[in-house]
Amino acid sequence: MDTEALLRRIGVERDGHPSLDALSRLHEAYVDQVPYESIQYQLQPGTPLDLEETARRIIAREAGGYCFQLNGVLGLLLTELGYEVRMHRGGVQTVNRGGEVDASHLVLTVRGLAEDPERFWVADAGLGDGLRSPIPLEVGGAHQDPFDLQLRRSEKTIGWRLDHDPRAGLIGMDFEDTPVTLDAFAAKHTELSTNPESPFRRTASAFRRKPASIVVLRSVGRMETFADRVDNSIIETPADYFAILADEFHLPLPQYDAAQRDALWRRVWTQYEDFLAKANAASG
Repeated sequence: MDTEALLRRIGVERDGHPSLDALSRLHEAYVDQVPYESIQYQLQPGTPLDLEETARRIIAREAGGYCFQLNGVLGLLLTELGYEVRMHRGGVQTVNRGGEVDASHLVLTVRGLAEDPERFWVADAGLGDGLRSPIPLEVGGAHQDPFDLQLRRSEKTIGWRLDHDPRAGLIGMDFEDTPVTLDAFAAKHTELSTNPESPFRRTASAFRRKPASIVVLRSVGRMETFADRVDNSIIETPADYFAILADEFHLPLPQYDAAQRDALWRRVWTQYEDFLAKANAASG
């Protein structure tokens, strides 16, 4: 992985040694600049989990990623910068997903910081509307605009539970204490990135964790959540859609030609029409 190119991509300079300040600035820049997204799976299925290739695509602004990719590359970067990084099997709970700890989510814990070398921190860039900054691996709450989060011991596994803010798109996330290697996520990555029924293939989405808000694009619906309000809008033209991807989500997709952009636009608009049809049927 080209570490210096990735640091330039997210706008962070290399620090001399691991510290909480350096880790926080790097995590915040990473989630602000590299989108959580499933755009990459709309025109073709995913390929095997390859963090070197993912890092190359992030640097080239061809893709962002989801948890395996984003946290995998973040883990590589932190390791290169001198942090001690561990990967953990997790599972996310939403209104449509029970939250089984089945390796459908990858979580990082980090230690080796100058202030307290033995203290662990949770670093997770792969929740979409999750953490902006690392939080200590201990029972307690954290406010990260616009959300309130709570970390406690898990009731589902020997590990931890992150309870999310009720306004967020997810309810919570559980992860195991035991560290694992990247191989533990290969099968789930194949399933989620290649199965046509996977939510990552059925709906084109992108998330960006801004300093004071969360902005989400699902098919052609844009939603931004602030502490005091939620702004919603529909993207009605392909020009606006690709401009938002490039300007707001830092995802200009330079590898897409005109035909591919047209195909992607038709796909996301169809997803929106299908959503409207289901909503009308349910209300009728």
